[in-house]
Amino acid sequence: MELKYNSDGLIPVIAQDADSKEVLMLAYANEEAIKKTLETKKAHYYSRSRKKLWMKGEESGNIQEVVEIKVDCDGDAILYLVKQKGVACHTGNYSCFYRKLEGFVDEIRG
Repeated sequence: MELKYNSDGLIPVIAQDADSKEVLMLAYANEEAIKKTLETKKAHYYSRSRKKLWMKGEESGNIQEVVEIKVDCDGDAILYLVKQKGVACHTGNYSCFYRKLEGFVDEIRG
């Protein structure tokens, strides 16, 4: 399958715990990051703020061992199924998705 990168040469990557299926984080990858991930079986991403390739956990030790890589039906998003070592979020939380959008449930119920 051909991957569809955005105009900046990036594609969104969702990292999901391979065992619990908890969504851990969203980041972006370029072609080089994906190649490094395939080669090393460790999650690599592209930092939009630092404008460079990085391996998850290279500084913190919170490495993501990639078990499987899936591509969505349109080829414009990737899913890394990972074995997370330590926490995924820079805040110290296991997942970056630890906060709820307040008022959302009330609005749905009417």
